[in-house]
Amino acid sequence: MTFLHESATALARRIATGDLSSTEVVTEAVARMDRIDPALNAIVWRNDDDALAQAKRADAAVAAGDDLAPFHGIPIPIKELTWVAGQPGTFGSLGVDDAPRPHSDRVAELFQEGGFILHGRSNSPEAGPMSVTENRRFGVTRNPWNTAHSPAGSSGGAAAAVAGGMAAVAHATDGGGSIRMPASATGLIGLKPSRGRVPTRMPMWEHSIVDGVIARHVEDVAGTLDVLAVRDPHVAYTAPAPDRPFAAEVGAPLAPLRVGLVTDSFNGLPVDPECTAAAKSLASALEHLGHEVVPVRPRLYSLEAIQGFLDVVVNAWLWATPYDDPELAEPYIRARRERARGIHAGEYAIAVTRLYAETGPLVAQWGRDFDVLLTPTMATTPPLVGTVLDEANRDFDGARVTESQMVAYTAFCNIAGLPAVSLPVHASAAGLPVGAQIVGRPFGEAELIRIASAVEPAFGWTTRIPADVR
Repeated sequence: MTFLHESATALARRIATGDLSSTEVVTEAVARMDRIDPALNAIVWRNDDDALAQAKRADAAVAAGDDLAPFHGIPIPIKELTWVAGQPGTFGSLGVDDAPRPHSDRVAELFQEGGFILHGRSNSPEAGPMSVTENRRFGVTRNPWNTAHSPAGSSGGAAAAVAGGMAAVAHATDGGGSIRMPASATGLIGLKPSRGRVPTRMPMWEHSIVDGVIARHVEDVAGTLDVLAVRDPHVAYTAPAPDRPFAAEVGAPLAPLRVGLVTDSFNGLPVDPECTAAAKSLASALEHLGHEVVPVRPRLYSLEAIQGFLDVVVNAWLWATPYDDPELAEPYIRARRERARGIHAGEYAIAVTRLYAETGPLVAQWGRDFDVLLTPTMATTPPLVGTVLDEANRDFDGARVTESQMVAYTAFCNIAGLPAVSLPVHASAAGLPVGAQIVGRPFGEAELIRIASAVEPAFGWTTRIPADVR
């Protein structure tokens, strides 16, 4: 079995002590991409030679006794929606050229400052607003557990890379569930940080989009959050600083919690029994640890607010996406951009005002009615590849039931700015991973990390590896 299924934290310690070299780690990642990725299509652009050159420099720094960053010498793929200076950044679209980008997004800089070697770019759906990872430029990304199924999206390339053992940890973004859904579909951990936790120069979709990672080990989720969650005076705003490093929360004592359990979908769509089973399995584990689990019916956003977010806010940002030739965009993207042309500034102002007005009463439930909220991550198991994107392109105004089931529990967290984590606690009868989600109080990532680390040994997800990628 490849050592890339180990935690990036442990690998970084081995590099720092000389037990393992960065060159060995990057070489293994290259070999794994060569062998595993043709069946998965997780990585859509590679810079192997540059990554190996960086690894040699990383090894020289170890030999020289230099001060080392926490993830010194660890390779990490960056999502195709994120710019890195000198790399292409096509947003997964035929309508955007692949010229090298002139500058890096802030998150890419933070990964480099944390010692990571940026190695490869992971697939995503075009421009991001899709719950599977498929596009006309790079094709379909497949689930390592069963390649007939999707790893979900939009960070499905990142999830497939980690689940496939091509990287120990991968960059991901989340604008409506795009970290948590792929984590659920591939048996991994995905934490969506709070709004403002990870600095960004451009808070898109009314700052519902946040950066993070997908990983197999809780200590990697915590350690990378320490790297990314910096106070940056050059961005619009940042979240309050944590009381201590997030890495210190791994294994820390956890006070008894009131866990609100929801198994019905918020949008009224049917919930697959496997998804309900995942939430109940995690609920049982938390009860065993001494927490109180009670069914709740939380107040969430109104239909008008949700429609304003999807039809006004997201469409407006898609219209603003810098296409070189928008006529080459996916049909569903063209439809959304065209809708945006009929929205005036006053309608946008009304939509976002409604969202902000409803957010206050929503987040007030945390700490008052319950401490954390427990739900399935999705209301469906991972869908077959080709189905969700085809449905959107053929009939954008249709029901699109599977896509709606996938985001049924996740999207409100982005609008509200709440932190949430998907944990891999169940497998379907067909052998597909199914996750459960815990939504934390505002800026409550520390509590989520303590919960995740408390149940990690019981579920044993760090040693569950798809048979074909061991």
